[in-house]
Amino acid sequence: MENGQKRDSMLGFTNESMLTIVQVLERALEKSTMVSLEVLDPDPYSGLYAGAPVTVDNTLYYYRSLRSWMDLAQQLGCRMLTPLKASDTTIMLHFQKLQTDSFHQENPTDKSEKYGSHSSFSAINKNEEPAFLLAYMQALNIAKLNTRKSVLNLGINRGDEFALIEELLSKKDFENIRFVGIDHAQSAITAAQKRFAQSNLHFYSHNITKLDALDLGKFDLLISIGTLQSPGINYKPFLMELVKNHLNDKSALILGFPNSRWIDGEMVYGAKMRNYRESDMSLVLSDIDFAKRYLQQKKFTVRISGKEYLFLTATH
Repeated sequence: MENGQKRDSMLGFTNESMLTIVQVLERALEKSTMVSLEVLDPDPYSGLYAGAPVTVDNTLYYYRSLRSWMDLAQQLGCRMLTPLKASDTTIMLHFQKLQTDSFHQENPTDKSEKYGSHSSFSAINKNEEPAFLLAYMQALNIAKLNTRKSVLNLGINRGDEFALIEELLSKKDFENIRFVGIDHAQSAITAAQKRFAQSNLHFYSHNITKLDALDLGKFDLLISIGTLQSPGINYKPFLMELVKNHLNDKSALILGFPNSRWIDGEMVYGAKMRNYRESDMSLVLSDIDFAKRYLQQKKFTVRISGKEYLFLTATH
């Protein structure tokens, strides 16, 4: 028992509709921290679409892929543990409820250190999540990274976005680019400075809304992932100021908009608004729409990609 809840509930499904399965699991998860379900082994039937009828030993099953079950687990606020064989026909799935606490709820005394090296956020490495990695790599490719000579990253933290660029480029090409990273968290900037010893990388602990004080000049590529929507930033005028004052002609931008949350070791799909139980993309889409329309007016070509992180990539 844990907090008055059963730790496990056993269920089995054959030809029930997905709506019925969802309703049964929701009720079970109100009482248990773990729900186990026996379902048709999907491996012998790959290529079918969800809900396709499969009859085995006179029993009718509805096919669902492993991906479908993983998506269901996430939608129900769970992680799906490694499936186990239950019989020649079925597998056993375990849905484990995620803990609700995350770095999003942390409220340190020093607000600038919410994302610092001692925060829960510092345990996150976005580059190791394929959903982020592949979308970011696509954005870098669209932005023609290999043609850029100066890169500014706002909200660099410990430098993960630069670390991926270093992996993608040859040593010579990487060292021929001037990289500047800015973040409000001093501890994160200190970690980035220790991580990169090359003389072409420069890091500043600074308020990004006051860039003029640093006198950094203009850049070929601007990257900002999950930062421009931070409290204290007036997004629309700030974006216009960045384009006007801090980008060269024929430059590019990569703006990343989180459509996910980090909870209990998982990157969970869906932007969350305060006081809303369900995820809501209205603010994310509004910010993307403004950036798209404004940048197109400035003669940029704009592309939007990604899922858990939505990337707006603009090029001349």
